[in-house]
Amino acid sequence: MALAQRLDLRQAQTLVMTPQLQQAIKLLQLSNIELSDFVDREIEQNPLLERDSGPSDGGSDPVVNGEAAGGLDGPGGAEPGSSLADSFNGRDDGPAPPPSDGRTRDTVELTSSDTMGASSESPLDTDFENVYSDDRFSDGSDGGNEVYGSYNERGGRSGFEDDDSNLEATLTGQISLRDHLTEQLKIDLPEHGDQLIGLALIDMLDEAGWLTGFDAAALAEQLGCDAERVERVLAACQRFDPPGIFARSLKECLGIQLREKNRLDPAMQALLDNLELLAARNLPAIMKVCGVDAEDVADMVSDIRKLNPKPALLFDHTPAQLVTPDILMRANPGGGWLIDLNPDTLPRVLVNQRYFARISDVARNKADKDYLSEKFQSANWLVKSLHQRATTILKVASEIIRQQDAFFIHGVSHLKPLILRDIAEAIGMHESTVSRVTTNKFMATQRGVFELKYFFTSAIQGADGQAAHSAEAVRHRIKAMIDAEKAEDVLSDDKLVDILRAEGIDIARRTVAKYREAMKIPSSVQRRRAKMSRM
Repeated sequence: MALAQRLDLRQAQTLVMTPQLQQAIKLLQLSNIELSDFVDREIEQNPLLERDSGPSDGGSDPVVNGEAAGGLDGPGGAEPGSSLADSFNGRDDGPAPPPSDGRTRDTVELTSSDTMGASSESPLDTDFENVYSDDRFSDGSDGGNEVYGSYNERGGRSGFEDDDSNLEATLTGQISLRDHLTEQLKIDLPEHGDQLIGLALIDMLDEAGWLTGFDAAALAEQLGCDAERVERVLAACQRFDPPGIFARSLKECLGIQLREKNRLDPAMQALLDNLELLAARNLPAIMKVCGVDAEDVADMVSDIRKLNPKPALLFDHTPAQLVTPDILMRANPGGGWLIDLNPDTLPRVLVNQRYFARISDVARNKADKDYLSEKFQSANWLVKSLHQRATTILKVASEIIRQQDAFFIHGVSHLKPLILRDIAEAIGMHESTVSRVTTNKFMATQRGVFELKYFFTSAIQGADGQAAHSAEAVRHRIKAMIDAEKAEDVLSDDKLVDILRAEGIDIARRTVAKYREAMKIPSSVQRRRAKMSRM
């Protein structure tokens, strides 16, 4: 066979992940806090980007969401009404109409319901297809229940109360556990060497206030002292406030507190030595071990319940970080639901096109011009990606609300089984895109704040072989039946299976046991003992 060179033409389709597309996909899965940090870093690195802190004073002529808000002065600027972001979808629609009051619109306003764009502006997906042209849906299954999707107008909450107060600003300073123990250490152990050992013990405390895995010999070797001295300092520290601090186990923690209350008698010590019997609520075995009757056991258990097994939690209060929802939902007075994207989680990012024109006019060498062009294109891409991220979140959330309409009306018992593929097929997006949208995104509803992932649950087959039930709804039903049971009629796992099957839910006993254990509900034997002990 002869060897020869030849030139062939071949046609193939490939998906090219450009850096801009990778950035857009990355933004989609960020939480609102991560997104704010990302935007701050971009603003630091890009001189053409800035945050909008209020109405424009006319000193600049920025590009918002990739659309020019006004013309440019000087030969170095772009043509009026054009921007690099317009090439993102291969179009040139001209500038967005300015507001009637002459101020510059920001990211939130240009993504409002009346400026979301026509069908050519698709929400973010891996192939940038699947048009989203209307924010209004109608579900015929519930008599025309409607979902409206929109962004809030600038500065408003679209019906939600606007409260700018900062809860964290009202918190008062509190003394830490370390400071509290150090003050007692200086008073009770005046010797400097003992104080050094005490400080080492304080540093070894875990979040509960215990010395988990404590080894006196190892600490003595580390500090260059005798193990007996470490034990002596530890015994002194165990008398500190709060009671139970510096304990090495639950038994020792409870014993320290009972000794403080003068309740550590031989019967109580026997109970502490057999805490596993108390956990199992084995009343006959406890009576036998402690040598007391049922009334004394009830008094002993009552004393133990008043103790604090984690004394350190009384200090070092960390304010709970409140979840800021990305989506705000409320009932529509005319029927259906109203859904808005939270303006507090939407970065107000501006691209200062006039500044770009001014510095482009003075740039002389090619390196400077290339740098400015790169930063201008990067800024427009970022703002365009933010716009598409918001559009995609709104579309996915609207479809979730439409499919889980019964949940919002009747509660968790009517939660439908739902998977990512169901939403992806309904809105014409890729399943991976829906997964990114629902990661670390929260929605505020009239039933509370839920992560979007909450609405996706596996299905449990119905007894008729057709209807399916949400696993979350089944768990809720199991908990409701257990909460309503009486001491003389405690429901076993087998009994729960029979009741659920009678209600049309085909479920195995091991599945009921798995759901019960996941909700930290004791077995029927333990529940019966607990209920009988309260009688």
